[in-house]
Amino acid sequence: MLDLSKVLAGPLCAQYLGDLGADIIKVETVGSGDETRGWPPFPAPGLGTVFLSANRNKRSIAVDLKTAKGREIVHALAKSADIAIESFGTGVAERLGIDAATLRPLNDRLIHCSISGFGRSGPLKNSPGYDVILQAFCGIMSMTGDEDGGYIRSPISPIDQMTGVHAFSGILSLLYAREKTGQGGTIQVSLFETALGLLGYNLQTYWERGVQPPKCGSSHESLCPYQAFEAADGPIMIGVANDNLWRKFCGVTGLDALADDPKFRTNADRVTHRDEVLRHVKAALAANSVKHWNDALTAVGVPCSPINTLAQLLDHPHTAASGMIVEYDHAHAGRLKAVGHPVLINGEQRQAGLPPPVAGQHTDDVLSELGWSRQRIDDLRRERVIG
Repeated sequence: MLDLSKVLAGPLCAQYLGDLGADIIKVETVGSGDETRGWPPFPAPGLGTVFLSANRNKRSIAVDLKTAKGREIVHALAKSADIAIESFGTGVAERLGIDAATLRPLNDRLIHCSISGFGRSGPLKNSPGYDVILQAFCGIMSMTGDEDGGYIRSPISPIDQMTGVHAFSGILSLLYAREKTGQGGTIQVSLFETALGLLGYNLQTYWERGVQPPKCGSSHESLCPYQAFEAADGPIMIGVANDNLWRKFCGVTGLDALADDPKFRTNADRVTHRDEVLRHVKAALAANSVKHWNDALTAVGVPCSPINTLAQLLDHPHTAASGMIVEYDHAHAGRLKAVGHPVLINGEQRQAGLPPPVAGQHTDDVLSELGWSRQRIDDLRRERVIG
C-alpha cells in the first residue's frame, strides 16, 4: 500500500491495514515529512505523539513529488501496489500525478482512495477541512457543551478518526470485490460526509421537531435520567436508557415511590418532566459516594461509571485485561506504548509491529526493491529528489 496521506484520517486508515499485515510504504515530503511529526510533545525529534499514534507498521520514503523524477518513483511503486491513498486538497493530487486517473491506468488492480475535507465536488470542494472546522460547519459544535457555556471542540477528533475508519471499510470492500472481478476501483471519503453520517439520529430528530436542539452537556435529549451527577465525593455517569432500568435504579437509590408514578413511569414521561426527575435523582445520589453507587447500580445491571481521568483508565484492571495497550522499542525514542488495533481476530494477542518510522528511513531499501542501482539512488539524493 502507498500511503500518500498525512495528518490523521489517511494515516490511521493505513495503520489499520498495516495492523492486519499489509506492507505500508508511507510517502513523505523531503525534509519535514508528515506535518504531525512537528506537533508536540516529542519523545524524540520529528516524532510528535499524534504522528506516533497513527503510523506504526509503515516504512517511510521521502520523495519530492513536485519533480518529474519524484513522480516516477511513485508511479513505479504504483505498478505493483494493491492500494494507494491520498488526502491532498482538491486538484493537488492531479498536479502531483497521484490521482486515480493517473495511477489506475498503470495498474488496473489498484484500489485508489481519496480523502478530502468537503468532497471532490460541490461549492466547497476547494475548502480546506480539519476536524474542528467540520465540527463547526456541520452543527456538531452547536450542540456540544452546556447550554450556558461556550463552544467546545470534541478533543478526540471524531470526524478525522471515523473518516479513516470509513476509508478502511471501503478499501476492504473493494479488496473483496477484486477477488471476483480482478479489477481495482476508486473510493472517495470526506470529513463532511463523515460528519453528516455521525449526525444521523440528530438530524432525524431535527426533521421531526423542526427546532435546533439545545446543548445537553452530558445528557441526552431523548433519555432521562441519562447524564452525569454529583455523588457525595465526586461525579458519576448514569445511563437509565429504558423503563426496566428506571425501576431498578429507583429500587437501589430509595426512589421506589417514583418508579410507577404516572409522571415518571415511561421514558417519555420522564423526558417531559425532566427537571422534576433530575431534582429527585440529584438529591438521592448526593447522599453517598461514587464507589457506593457504582457498586450498587452495577450489581443490578444499571449502566454507570465514574468519570475517570486518563490515568484512571490506564490503571484500571479491565484495560490491562483487554490487551489494547501494546509496547514497543523505538531506536530513537526508547520504550513506547501505543493503542493497539481495536478488532480482536481469532483471539490472537495484539502486537505493535513495526515502530513508526523516521522520515525517509526506508527510502534506499524501497528503491533497491524496485531494482534501482546504488548509483541511481545516490544521484537522486544529490538532486534532492529523495531524502
